[in-house]
Amino acid sequence: MDRRRLEQLLADVARMRVAVIGDFCLDAYWLYDPSGSEISLETGKPTHAVRRQHYGLGGAGNVVSNLIDLGVAHVSAFGVVGDDVFGREMARLLSTSGADVAGLVTQADDWDTPVYGKPYEGDEEDRRIDFGAFNALSRASQDELFARLAAALPELQCVIVNQQLARGLWVDEMIGRFVDMVARWPQTLFVVDSRNRAEKFGHVVLKLNEIEAARICEQPVEPDTVLPAEQAQDFARRIGEQTSRPVFVTRGGRGLIAFDGATVHTEPGIQILHKADPVGAGDTAVAAIAASMAAGASPVEAARLANFAATVTVQKVQQTGTAAPDEILGVGTDPDYVYHPELAEDPRRARHQPDTEIELIAEPLTPRRITHAVFDHDGTISVLRQGWEAVMEPMMVRAVLGPTYMTADEALYHRVVSRVRDYIDKSTGLQTILQMQTLAEMVREFGCVPDEHILDAHGYKKIYNDALMELVRSRLAKLHKAELDVRDLTIRGAVNVLELLSKRGVTLYLASGTDRDDVIAEADALGYAHLFEGRIYGALGDVTKYSKRIVVEGILQQHRLAGSELACFGDGPVELREVRKRGGLAIGVASDEVRRYGLDHRKRSRLIKAGADAIVPDFSQAPILLDVVLGSPA
Repeated sequence: MDRRRLEQLLADVARMRVAVIGDFCLDAYWLYDPSGSEISLETGKPTHAVRRQHYGLGGAGNVVSNLIDLGVAHVSAFGVVGDDVFGREMARLLSTSGADVAGLVTQADDWDTPVYGKPYEGDEEDRRIDFGAFNALSRASQDELFARLAAALPELQCVIVNQQLARGLWVDEMIGRFVDMVARWPQTLFVVDSRNRAEKFGHVVLKLNEIEAARICEQPVEPDTVLPAEQAQDFARRIGEQTSRPVFVTRGGRGLIAFDGATVHTEPGIQILHKADPVGAGDTAVAAIAASMAAGASPVEAARLANFAATVTVQKVQQTGTAAPDEILGVGTDPDYVYHPELAEDPRRARHQPDTEIELIAEPLTPRRITHAVFDHDGTISVLRQGWEAVMEPMMVRAVLGPTYMTADEALYHRVVSRVRDYIDKSTGLQTILQMQTLAEMVREFGCVPDEHILDAHGYKKIYNDALMELVRSRLAKLHKAELDVRDLTIRGAVNVLELLSKRGVTLYLASGTDRDDVIAEADALGYAHLFEGRIYGALGDVTKYSKRIVVEGILQQHRLAGSELACFGDGPVELREVRKRGGLAIGVASDEVRRYGLDHRKRSRLIKAGADAIVPDFSQAPILLDVVLGSPA
């Protein structure tokens, strides 16, 4: 979906009138601060002191919030609340958000407004406290709800059903009456998001997750199970054929699947570098699917919009997030897709070019007219900086914990280490200054360092660079003393592949996240700078003036190349993604930088997810690789 179509679709959504009927819940966040705790005189037990509290719309209320933030013109809420303080807060929040609450029915007896109480200590959620688990819907409330919805239907393009609670709105009698209503309004789009009763609605558009789809297909699995893509696709098709309507199956970080009545389409997940929180992503997805289909989008377009919107939501931590049009455009204009996660995480699925170590990802490699090639430097050609992760990780952990580094409890220490490792793994190939910008954000997030002592990205970069350059300088000194030679400091066959490509007339570029002057000096010291003839790029200190994306786009524009004429060789996700997006050939180099040959399985996984067309462990089979990619030389 190009930007123009995405903008048009969002504009069409802004003209829709949509209703949500379902389980309206409140999310209550109570943030504990142990420093305010005291011993209760009545019980003798320590109290939980709440420093801050805030309330948000959950369940069907969050679907309403998502529709409003998506820009839908008119959103109506149909549900039941209790005659209690939480019900009044629910109505206030809905009205304040801009929703029409004329369809909100109050039931005084046998109904507590559903509330998810979420106590937090630091960034860890304690056991949830739930209200409304024993509700009983009255016949009078049912009658009133249906009367109000029937009166509103002539003005609506779409109705979304939310079933969140086991003992909530959707008792069997209620579902039966609703199915009868659907049959009487064939011109209205009905979209159902039901946690455990979706199959009872029939002849509606269904939004399910993998676990719900498996249950409907009578193949129930445990809640944390990750289904193979092929199985999720099969479930979507089978359910769609039963209902005669489109079906959408969400897969968390692996994207979502849409069955349009004839064909199964897969939208891959989108890479997220920062901390993520999946709460509310399903509500975002169903809102985007329903509103866009009401506006005329195809199921494939609706799935794509939902994928973009959910990616926005999961990046909003400790809140039930939503996605606004400008945020969706920010993701959807240039998404970083995660490709082939099943293959990436299961090396048993690997297929190789016969009699080689060249792993083929989706399609067999066929000769192309490659005229230009971009190489990453560190880990792809040079191992002068081998071990940079082992330098960056402790440096980042110390920065985050600051003065508490030696005294932090074990849980906090390991939480910080886990976050740092995850970020380093995902951000390999980014400019160091961007990694340090994220470090500064992480330091603020954990709150162990006083604000006045938090450095900017350049300050943290200096600490990291100083430590890393000690390692680099010691290796260069050994090279100059002939204690090491070029083969000891490069990936097996790397210099050879550069020479072979150059002889075949391929124009070579070096693009690194390392500072440009350092890249030039290191390539010169290792003896291959001349093969790039000055086309060596690296960080300049200003992220607006240099990135691997800028390099790739510049090559294509300057030489008026088709994307298919460009190849990339790299051990980091960034360069592979940028070339893949533009139709180029992406060769992932999953190098073991310690041995300088052989496969690093962690690299293999992240390079496949970045869109590699093939994976090589090193360049020891460079002649075969180039014959496959370029064809045999004349």
